[in-house]
Amino acid sequence: MEHPTAPDFAAALGSHGLGRLRRARPTTLQVNVGKRCNQACHHCHVDAGPKRTEVMGDAVAERIVALLERHPGIEQLDVTGGAPELAPCFRGLVSQARRLGRRVIDRCNLTVLLEAEQADLAPFLAAHAVEIVASLPCYGPENVDAQRGQGVFEKSIRVLRMLNGLGYGAPGSALRLDLVYNPVGAHLPPPQEQLEADYRRQLWERFGITFHRLLTITNMPINRFAEQLARLGEERRYMALLVNHFNPATVPGLMCRTLLSVGYDGRLYDCDFNQMLELPLGAGAWRTIWDVGDLAALDGAPVGTGPHCFGCTAGAGSSCGGALA
Repeated sequence: MEHPTAPDFAAALGSHGLGRLRRARPTTLQVNVGKRCNQACHHCHVDAGPKRTEVMGDAVAERIVALLERHPGIEQLDVTGGAPELAPCFRGLVSQARRLGRRVIDRCNLTVLLEAEQADLAPFLAAHAVEIVASLPCYGPENVDAQRGQGVFEKSIRVLRMLNGLGYGAPGSALRLDLVYNPVGAHLPPPQEQLEADYRRQLWERFGITFHRLLTITNMPINRFAEQLARLGEERRYMALLVNHFNPATVPGLMCRTLLSVGYDGRLYDCDFNQMLELPLGAGAWRTIWDVGDLAALDGAPVGTGPHCFGCTAGAGSSCGGALA
């Protein structure tokens, strides 16, 4: 679901002399392994939840591993969902990617590590040196529980302490633990560096928790968050906020330029947001992971864009790696 007036992202690029958004050669393979999740967050652009049944099958997972084997220029596998850990293929993908020497990122909601069938998940992640990017939209319970569900903050703190106990997030540790902040309402994130300092102080003083970085991510006006905006009558105001804060300095660092997104069914996209809107790979030649040839062919290819792209270019910018400018 997008804003009905459909502001023109391509025109915004043109007005700053930037031309059409184009790709570089991919260095990250971001894989959405399914939409099942143990939470149903209000802002979720995937529309994930406990009742979703979409999940990646073995054939797609095997093809991903083969793609990594053929293309050493892909430096990291970024695994997302839903709660990616609930997909049957998750551990196999992690193990195979690490065997090939790739960095692996697990985009984790934290509470999934408390699920009964995941009792050994945290040690598994540590044993494979998986980098954890964990959702924690505030350092206090009110905002977290309002966005993610009652009791989620307390469970998240328990899991963060458990991860710290395994070495995650400790200064100098190779077990990387980054946290993710996204606004509870219809506004842009505050400056990332300033907010990170607040998180670091609050989580250490109140709970004895350490982490590496805080990443700020703007809520995208698609799927569940777009529906929430419409219910509250804030859809037009939020889109105007994004458009009016367009920042051309964010464009060179947009994740879609060096990322190839793979859906649970093997279809290809320029980013996870395009995937949820079913906006296919802008390059046009490849539709699924079985079509992929030489990834060098993507260098200079166009990126599929739409009004939601203003979410990644507003203010300091937003990507899976946090602020861009």
